[in-house]
Amino acid sequence: MAFLKGRSKDSVGYLFILPWIVGFLVFTAFPIIYSIYLSFFKVTITTKGIQTVFVKFQNFQQAFTGDIDFLNKIWRFTKEIFIAVPLIVILALIIAILLNQDIKFRGFFRTIFFLPVIIASGPVLQKLMGQGVTSIPGVQESFIYQMAAENSDFFLAQTLMYILDNTVVLLWFSGVQILIFIAALQKMDPQAYEAAKIDGASTWEIFWKITLPSLYPMIFVNIIYTTVMYSVSTLNPVIDHIKVNMFKLQSGFGYSSALSWIYFVIISLILLIMAAVVMFFNRKK
Repeated sequence: MAFLKGRSKDSVGYLFILPWIVGFLVFTAFPIIYSIYLSFFKVTITTKGIQTVFVKFQNFQQAFTGDIDFLNKIWRFTKEIFIAVPLIVILALIIAILLNQDIKFRGFFRTIFFLPVIIASGPVLQKLMGQGVTSIPGVQESFIYQMAAENSDFFLAQTLMYILDNTVVLLWFSGVQILIFIAALQKMDPQAYEAAKIDGASTWEIFWKITLPSLYPMIFVNIIYTTVMYSVSTLNPVIDHIKVNMFKLQSGFGYSSALSWIYFVIISLILLIMAAVVMFFNRKK
């Protein structure tokens, strides 16, 4: 490390992060900028190489006026993410509170809930979903499910059916969020709980007045993380639609790039809406 002697701390720091900077510029920044460029072109791959024809905003116009399948998948995904993200965060919070209690085999149960994050990759999830193991066995024959199916035109009935059909998937997606909540719960000041109990506060009041307000920053983090994770999941039909169009002769890389940026803008708007909602309740606490 003799070559580092005499250099400033800033220079040494930049030297250590130089491999990441180079990797980001080559493998992340350049593809992003190039995809914006391709979204305004019709791209054809031939034996002579990549041929591009400038079509202005035709790819974006085609996405909104001619690709009904894309619009339908975007609409279904938007409704689904506004249901799935709050459910995942709520489930993660409940499980984290339970796992934070002084119980036997607490570390084992934490491992069980985090294990799907490690082993449940996209192909594994698709295989399990094909085998029908992502919902509670026999739930579709239950009275509640049948009643919701008969009134499927109503939003609440659709939400209930989604929850019952995807209970296991929602739990699979909550592993990281559980760990984040557990870490925050362990940082709580026990003296605040003791003071509340001395003042006669019930467990329910302690949760709403102390625990939940203290967890608002972690709730915000988990909502952002869950939204991004859910939006880039291989189970997302919008991602599949973009991949399929990427290799079609009629559409190609240019059109799929336009679809990707439309999808990016929609996800960004969803993130802004969710962040605004969390900040609103945070101010009201």
